[in-house]
Amino acid sequence: MVNTNIRLTREQDIRLLPDIERSAGESFRKLPELAWIADDCVMSAETHLQYVKKGTSWVAAADEKIVGFICAEFIERDLHIWLLAVRQEWQCHGIGRRLMETAIKYAQSKKFEFVTLTTFREVPWNEPFYRSLGFEVIETTMMEPRLEQILQEEIQHGIPGVLRCAMQLSVSPADGDNT
Repeated sequence: MVNTNIRLTREQDIRLLPDIERSAGESFRKLPELAWIADDCVMSAETHLQYVKKGTSWVAAADEKIVGFICAEFIERDLHIWLLAVRQEWQCHGIGRRLMETAIKYAQSKKFEFVTLTTFREVPWNEPFYRSLGFEVIETTMMEPRLEQILQEEIQHGIPGVLRCAMQLSVSPADGDNT
């Protein structure tokens, strides 16, 4: 693992994040059916600013350079991860894992019930990566309406639904655990 510093995103960092997202998207060029994602739109500065103001956006700095970020939002009792991106040349160094662990610890500190996200099935740096962190796929019959809606919006954006899934990680203390 590379020595990285994870901290809350600052407003002046926002200008750097689209380039990181574009770089991260380049990994999809390895997958012909998903290569178009590398050319897709990135999150707007306005949307980034919303997460910064809510205190649910973190950046990873390596060699004093921002190389990754994560944006999340608290929704009722859950923290939903909207976007995790690490510059392509910095991938596979544990940076994405550290960003996710930061968001998970935040959710635990706020006593949320779950951390949720939607992601690509079977893409190595998506579903299998999140499984390695303890996330589980939510079966359609058990899915909350808000996650169903997110998946439907992704389909409307052009992502084949069969390639997507919703996942969650329980972060609430076990019954009887008073820690």
